[in-house]
Amino acid sequence: MRAVVQRVTSARVTAGERVTGEIGPGLLVLLGVEEGDGVADRQYVVAKIRDLRIFADDDGKMNRSVLDTQGSVLVVSQFTLSGDARNGRRPSFASAAQPQIARALYEEVVQELKGSGLRIETGEFQAMMQVSLVNDGPVTILLDSRKTF
Repeated sequence: MRAVVQRVTSARVTAGERVTGEIGPGLLVLLGVEEGDGVADRQYVVAKIRDLRIFADDDGKMNRSVLDTQGSVLVVSQFTLSGDARNGRRPSFASAAQPQIARALYEEVVQELKGSGLRIETGEFQAMMQVSLVNDGPVTILLDSRKTF
């Protein structure tokens, strides 16, 4: 499972003309599910999203989590995070999980984050979406449950 985690002052996702999720200060998470991902991958990614200390404390040091700041999280599914562009010019998405598996794990991530007491908003699974954000810092963290990077 891969995720791009961005600290934001605001973020919004739309599908067509409809806003599906919108947050103020917190995290925008682009989430990709790969073939073979399971419970351990989900738990790893959820814990990292919830506990990453990437918000400033009173001394200006990145020492607080989204839980500590009572921020929100906008989770957007993005299968293209599984893209492999090492060969040729068109990425291969062969390692992306099948939609029904990916949807289930994506929804489990969302539910587990909600269970942490965080305010969670989402995109729309398998839809063409537009994501807008104001990256704060900028701070962007890459997560990979298989730790390949």
